Amino acid sequence: MKSNPNRRAFIRGMGACLALPSLESFGAPITNASNSGVPPRLAYLYFPNGSAEGAWEPERVGPAGELQKLNPWMEPLEAFKSDIVVTKNLWTPRGNGHAAGTATWLTGGSYDHRKNDVGAPSVDQIVARHLSESTPLPSLELSTAGEGSFSGSLPRNCLSWTKRDVPAARETMPRAVFDKLFRRASEGFVDRSVLDLVLEQSKSLKRRASAADSRKIDEYLDSVRAVEKRLDFAEEQTQRIADDKALTDTLTRPAAGIPADHQEYVRQMLELMALSFWSGATRVSTFMLDHGQSNRYFDFVPGVKGTWHALSHWKDASGRTEDDDGKTKWDSSTAKGAMYNSVTRWHHSQLAYFLGRLKELKNADGTSALESSMIVYGSSLADGHAHEAKNLPILLAGGGAETIKTGHYLAPSRATSMSQLHLALLQRMGVPVGQFGETRTPLGGLSR
Repeated sequence: MKSNPNRRAFIRGMGACLALPSLESFGAPITNASNSGVPPRLAYLYFPNGSAEGAWEPERVGPAGELQKLNPWMEPLEAFKSDIVVTKNLWTPRGNGHAAGTATWLTGGSYDHRKNDVGAPSVDQIVARHLSESTPLPSLELSTAGEGSFSGSLPRNCLSWTKRDVPAARETMPRAVFDKLFRRASEGFVDRSVLDLVLEQSKSLKRRASAADSRKIDEYLDSVRAVEKRLDFAEEQTQRIADDKALTDTLTRPAAGIPADHQEYVRQMLELMALSFWSGATRVSTFMLDHGQSNRYFDFVPGVKGTWHALSHWKDASGRTEDDDGKTKWDSSTAKGAMYNSVTRWHHSQLAYFLGRLKELKNADGTSALESSMIVYGSSLADGHAHEAKNLPILLAGGGAETIKTGHYLAPSRATSMSQLHLALLQRMGVPVGQFGETRTPLGGLSR
């Protein structure tokens, strides 16, 4: 169902345009795909290199499958255990691994490495096409800039596909994402705050808004201003490091426009995704936390040394395998496995930051952006050392606009295609489809 354009509130001025969060004064958009008056949002967050066997198992589960306690590596998500669904036995039967698994994680197809073909458009792009006229941006594709020898590999760097042989373009620079969301840079004014450009119209809009909506507009503008300041500070710090010819935490000099601090980089992108959902700029997004065979150094995590891909092969501690950098070695496979798990935990911390921001941001009906979102987070590999294909680390966060039962462990008794999850979420996004990939059966156990 297309949203009524009269119900969308924008602030425009001198080349800048902001899509505002849903406001009661202007009629919150309605959709038939949810039980509430707030349309659902869908995001896929991908991380490479899998997770060690056992690292995705909750520590304690209740008799009805309720999550009672997460394990130590998932502990950053403990405060959100009532907002998530941890899964077991999901996999992608047509394609797994660093290359084929990454390229087909969202398509349900296969990739044979001989031609650029993943079988079908990705699930996010199917949603984007369905919603193309209801949001300013049909979709938002984000990624960190890859590190290591596979940074130029097409299948390892492409998660979203507009057609079976056409990858969607990814944004890797926070400033470029900000400009896409909050200004039309082609009209200039690149050195002026976007809020300075729209100040007069924002005052006019507030005069016509309710007291509650006026507060929401202020909150939104303050959030946009905070992101602007954060971007400016990160760029200043990155330039200072480059001028000093210092190395970044990941042992490489940063590219222009990318924060030197990797956590700051990731969180800027997540903050922008959160604002894009809250404002209604888009309702579907993907974020590659790294390319599908990342060799990023995580030495900035206490007690960790070596590249992520090397750590994923945690049973080889000699430092002399083809997956190692030739410089790093470990005392034992136990020690190396603990470092691998520490990198997993670090990424859970970034997800927790994102979920926390969505929980803070309120819709017009008082619910949070997290309650109206569906956030799929996971990898195309299970245990990285074995390149295990089955039992992928996957979790789902958010209430899907009152359509998803959260706070439980969803563990089918046998290997189940991830296409069933995609189909269930497509239907919740209002896409009239009865099949995705090889399945006509949406994943059970998600509904309230």
